[in-house]
Amino acid sequence: MLFLQLPLLAVFLPGGNNEEAIQKPISFQLIQISSFANQTWAQNQGSGWLDELQTHSWESELGSIIFLHTWSKGNFSDEELMDLELLFRVYFTGFIREVQDHASALKLECIQETVHGLIRNTCPRFVLGLLDAGRMYLQRQVRPQAWLSSSPTLSPDWLLLVCHVSGFYPKPVWVMWMRGEQELPGTKQGGILPNADGTWYLWVILNVKAEDVADLSCWVRHSSLGSEDIIISWGHHISMNLTPLAVVVPLTLLIGLALWFKKRCSYQDIL
Repeated sequence: MLFLQLPLLAVFLPGGNNEEAIQKPISFQLIQISSFANQTWAQNQGSGWLDELQTHSWESELGSIIFLHTWSKGNFSDEELMDLELLFRVYFTGFIREVQDHASALKLECIQETVHGLIRNTCPRFVLGLLDAGRMYLQRQVRPQAWLSSSPTLSPDWLLLVCHVSGFYPKPVWVMWMRGEQELPGTKQGGILPNADGTWYLWVILNVKAEDVADLSCWVRHSSLGSEDIIISWGHHISMNLTPLAVVVPLTLLIGLALWFKKRCSYQDIL
């Protein structure tokens, strides 16, 4: 398998309330993966990415671009997109032929330089249109949801506390277990993982003695929250689990009283 990564363009995405997003350049990359089983069989895979968001893929059998979002076509017309697909078909065909003919590194470099030149004449306008079309999607702010859980450890005197944070966008987030306003150095963070809807998920754990859980809380900071933080204390986590019971008991009593009054009124009417 031969893996080639062709970074093409990095631009600034203006606007939005997130200062970090304004200062950070947004990169658009095309990634090519070419597989050669023998001299007669080869397969190409391609994908387009705006930072960590995949926007395009390449259908190798049909030789066509797959647009993964409604705005992935940017501001290109159907005719311009057909020309772009044709450009990539020519490139992939020539690339495979040269590799199968035992092309030298110099020839491969020449092929890549040729396609770079062709793409440089088209790609900047396409990417700028893509950014403009997907501006609202890329700049959206989605508030995280957070909840706590615990898992037993090998020792009965210890607890593994887990703070789950999910559904947030953009990706940068700060999550920490705290005692009061003091960060706990034992906090361990897992990787930030993608959700199916394009948002992100994260969990942060703390291994603590069962007798030391008092005053512990999980703090979440994210650009969608502004200057506010999500703070969930371990005690509040426990009381939240008791909330349904507190609602069901009064409701049951009210229903019982209503039935009692109804039966009593019916009995008096008979008398």
